[in-house]
Amino acid sequence: MLNRYPLWKYLMLLLALGVGLLYALPNLYGEDPAVQITGVRGTTVSELTLVQIQNVLKQYQISSKSIIMDNGVVSAHFCSLDVQLRAREALVNALGENYVVALNLVPSLPSWLLSVGAKPIKLGLDLRGGVHFLIEVDMDSVFSKLQENSMYSLQRDLRDKGISYTTVHKIDNYGSEICFRDTETRDQIISWLTPRHRGLVLRSVGDHGLHAILAADRLRDAHEYAVQQNISILRNRVNQLGVTEPQVQRQGADRIVVELPGIQDTARAKQILGATATLEFRLVNGAINQTFAVHGRVSGDSEVKVTRDGKSVVVYKRVILTGDHIINSTFSTDEYNRPQVNIFLDSAGGSTMFNFTKNNISKQMATLFVEYRDSGKKDANGHTILIKKEEVINVATIQSRLGSSFRIIGISNLNEAHQLSLLLRAGALIAPIHIVEERIIGPTLGIQNITQGLKACFWGLAALILFMVVWYRKFGLIATSAFIANLVLIIGIMSLLPGATLTMPGIAGVVLTLAVAVDANVLINERIKEELRKGRTVQQAIHEGYRGAFSSIVDANVTTLITAIVLYVFGTGSIKGFAITTAIGVVTSMFTAIIGTRAIVNLFYGGKHIDQLSI
Repeated sequence: MLNRYPLWKYLMLLLALGVGLLYALPNLYGEDPAVQITGVRGTTVSELTLVQIQNVLKQYQISSKSIIMDNGVVSAHFCSLDVQLRAREALVNALGENYVVALNLVPSLPSWLLSVGAKPIKLGLDLRGGVHFLIEVDMDSVFSKLQENSMYSLQRDLRDKGISYTTVHKIDNYGSEICFRDTETRDQIISWLTPRHRGLVLRSVGDHGLHAILAADRLRDAHEYAVQQNISILRNRVNQLGVTEPQVQRQGADRIVVELPGIQDTARAKQILGATATLEFRLVNGAINQTFAVHGRVSGDSEVKVTRDGKSVVVYKRVILTGDHIINSTFSTDEYNRPQVNIFLDSAGGSTMFNFTKNNISKQMATLFVEYRDSGKKDANGHTILIKKEEVINVATIQSRLGSSFRIIGISNLNEAHQLSLLLRAGALIAPIHIVEERIIGPTLGIQNITQGLKACFWGLAALILFMVVWYRKFGLIATSAFIANLVLIIGIMSLLPGATLTMPGIAGVVLTLAVAVDANVLINERIKEELRKGRTVQQAIHEGYRGAFSSIVDANVTTLITAIVLYVFGTGSIKGFAITTAIGVVTSMFTAIIGTRAIVNLFYGGKHIDQLSI
């Protein structure tokens, strides 16, 4: 029989609309001003911390809507921004430097919505506000590391060839100076080293000296690599640590712009971005007497590092492997319930570790935790002076050959192991960074944009509904229900997608898809009217109208969808946001205009004897 749907199709439609409505609901709830408390490295947020926070708020007579602890983060929700700021000040004074107390805006949702994973649409920086950072990469540390590597490489080659030299030291322009006993040896060595070190400019100096300066193209390549890798790592880091849709892009030669929507306080963001934690694996020099090590009397190829217990460990300056080769890192406990970090290396790192440990079984290897911290001082150019902190967290005897995966212990608690594995998994920065500019972008402009965008949607929808009802009468009302269902589905899908962020161009995409939905309903209704004019019965006209308009609707929407996909692939930032909402809107408009309206028409008119349609 014409124009009849089986029961399962109606149930499918109701299920789709129900799910869309459920996940669109969180957008009707507002956001609570909140204070989030997290521990710095080595500090665990526990139930005692939660009780301490509750006592502090009670002491200062600050009432909170709720205080929740989840995954090592305490989040206290408040009724107003003024109360939020008072709470932050009180908690900062009470908790001290062991915790980061950050301001944030969090959704105010009932527990039943949270239990099904329903969350509001993520808003971009232009709508929600957030923080903006201008970051400068410390290129001096990059070039200094290159200088040390080249100096070590030269010394190794000279030792392998059996050539003795008197002194070696660093010079300006990231170079090295090596002095030999006679001119003839120096000249021979320059001829031998030149083809082996293409990235160095070698020249004779004085009677017995040799200068090795890093070539300009080598410095340029290192500069470009450091900036590009830091951009990639910063993107990974803020994604790993839960910051939604960050904008990370290059500005100038060695600066990076980072925008983090939704974060009110720069403290947490600076902790995320500025963390430069990495690992270095070095061989322990067991030939140095411990008494000499305490007084710093070690050979030129070694240096003294300290454990967190204050014990001195003599390690070779040569770094076996750094965190650059770590591709994944997890935390767990070992068979003795001690915290441990499981390290997974890339192929190059695994090969290096395998070859090194193969030749050094029964020797000791030290694991150094390395990070750069803000000293609170600035140099003559106004740049932040960073302090390099190194700490031996583990000394282990190499008992067998290690490959691409192994574990390290010696970590004080599970929370520290979690934070270390998180930072290593997100990537170790190639070079330290310092923030030269930071701005908090308030949500005032965002509220204005949202309001104007909603007004545009409302008036556009109102105009469409008025036209459809006046021109197509009952079928116009059916089309109107499809518009509303289309809007609900777009919002619900946008809320469900983990990587989708709504920006101002995204709102424009939503408005555009409403027009696309109108096109589909207009085509269907005009085809039905055309079939009626040909003298077909009502049931035949409805059937032929939907069947005849189907191919035209699909063609029009597929071409729009292709355009949206191309915009998403080749676009960036706000263009991607426009493409996402347009693509979602095209799919949902086809679903509501073809299947949704047909279901309503079949429900009211299918299988009935009708002489005239209200269309």
